[in-house]
Amino acid sequence: MMVVQWWSKRWARLRVAGEDGMTTAEYAVGTLAACALAAVLYKVVTGGAVGSALQSLIVKALHASF
Repeated sequence: MMVVQWWSKRWARLRVAGEDGMTTAEYAVGTLAACALAAVLYKVVTGGAVGSALQSLIVKALHASF
């Protein structure tokens, strides 16, 4: 029963305290994740195999007859 009382008191304190500052931390983590994804995508696209595949795709698209 003591555990239930402890959790009840803890939950009541958390509800009163609110979530001040949480949005800033969430934006920071989201920005960091977006930057990491951009870095990975940049490495993949500038790699040899992907770059040559994209180049050949663009060349084929430019030389297509309408």
